[in-house]
Amino acid sequence: MKDILINELRAAYDAQLRGVTSPGGSVRIEKDGPLTRVVGWHRGFVTGPRDLGVYGEELDALIARQRDFYAARGEAVEWKTRAHDLPADLTDRLAAAGFVAEDVETVLIGRSAELAADPVLPEGVTLSRVTARSDLQRIAALESTVWGEDWSWLADDLAARIENAPEDTVVLVAEARTEVVCAAWLVFDDGADFGGLWGGSTLEEWRGRGIYRAMVAHRAQLAAARGIPYVYVDASADSAPILTRLGLHAVTTTTPYVWSP
Repeated sequence: MKDILINELRAAYDAQLRGVTSPGGSVRIEKDGPLTRVVGWHRGFVTGPRDLGVYGEELDALIARQRDFYAARGEAVEWKTRAHDLPADLTDRLAAAGFVAEDVETVLIGRSAELAADPVLPEGVTLSRVTARSDLQRIAALESTVWGEDWSWLADDLAARIENAPEDTVVLVAEARTEVVCAAWLVFDDGADFGGLWGGSTLEEWRGRGIYRAMVAHRAQLAAARGIPYVYVDASADSAPILTRLGLHAVTTTTPYVWSP
């Protein structure tokens, strides 16, 4: 029965979650053959259907065209791959074109109603929805600290998403007094049966206290209240075991292949 469920969830994922929802602002979405690409983000982004339907030299040309498009803009580009993508040699051809694999993440899907619960937080920690630019900048600073990279672009990205689709973008922070200790957001795609669970980063000294679990429960609660049956997430190796224990199901893995000028 579980295999049937996984197959059903994976099929729904492939049917509904292979595109990109524009965050708005100066970002635009373009098509190139079977591919969808994002222009004007913090770096380029390319995704496609499960089966690209192009092979051999034609596939090599498609890959080179994306690389050269972003090279002309002086930008890096991420090509999002999934473990069950076709053609099977896609990642080999990406590597041959100079794309480098980043960390593998697990795509997990869960039923919103089963995950939904009132958030249980440690004493002194509060959970709230934010929209102000100052709060989004605090979130970007948190992400930069957690991941050891410059995530300053995130404030603009979240601000554009909120402006473009205020009802479809829910940004949450967990605070201890005035310190942001965890941040996460829930994004709905028009017409999709899924809400995307993004962020969920917690300061190291606050981990293991149930804050991440509370963020998942509350976002599932919001999705269920809206009538969205599923939530999904691309989970890191640290988060995947937690989410699996909560009741989400692994349907595939995803690996970003990145080319940088």
